[in-house]
Amino acid sequence: MRLGVSTYSYWHFTPERVEVETVIDKAAELDLDGVEILHRQMASEEKSYLQNLKRRAFIQGLDLYALSIHQGFVFPNAGERNKNVDHTIHCIELAYDLGIPAIRLNSGRWGTIKSFDELMRHGGNEPVLPGYTEDDAFDWIIESIEKCLPFAEKNGVILGLENHWGLTNSPRGVDRIVSAIDSDWLMVTMDCGNFLDEPYEKLEQISSQAVLVHAKTYYGGGEWYTLELDYVRIADILKDVGFNGYISLEFEGKADADVGVPKSVALLRKAFQL
Repeated sequence: MRLGVSTYSYWHFTPERVEVETVIDKAAELDLDGVEILHRQMASEEKSYLQNLKRRAFIQGLDLYALSIHQGFVFPNAGERNKNVDHTIHCIELAYDLGIPAIRLNSGRWGTIKSFDELMRHGGNEPVLPGYTEDDAFDWIIESIEKCLPFAEKNGVILGLENHWGLTNSPRGVDRIVSAIDSDWLMVTMDCGNFLDEPYEKLEQISSQAVLVHAKTYYGGGEWYTLELDYVRIADILKDVGFNGYISLEFEGKADADVGVPKSVALLRKAFQL
């Protein structure tokens, strides 16, 4: 296994954005193996910007191993779903330009709870949109992902469906989507902090499909919630299924990132024996 950091660890959607270049430099100082880029944190999509990020990482001995994007496919309106398909395809092509082999993919959610803080108070679950069913939503998600997969294969970019909020808030939801699609280019991004109850049992259920692991830590208390995760136990779960990919730190605590990230790196190095 290899250890990297998401640029999100240094920027939790605050008004003052932390530059991706800054995170690359800090990752090198921490002797990490690579960096995951949050798409919304990028300052530009110009070719020159992308190539400079790639150059900066390579010179410092770092992989750019994942691009974390924001999209969703839970819309009754086909036009809205297709906008998100187009955005996903665009991000696949950005990942290719950056030399990145995987992207974090969301299923999407109903949007019946507008406030993210309120959504967190409901454990990431929300009511179904009136007039529709969960079966409708899963059909939309599966159809949309299938439209993206030819572009993923063409560009050599794996789609890592995350156990995020909404329809993938349970192992059952994740498996329903992945099992319905016969493609080597759809796998799972296993987020250790997104199952708020019985996390180890649920993580074990999706671990064999994982292409990427998000390891959340919460020094200083979490931005929305705090979990006391046993990463030795999680390491054993991943070893049991032969996972050899990236453990990607997502520091989500309120402590200063220059304190929380190094502490998190030390924790994960010890737990995963890296």
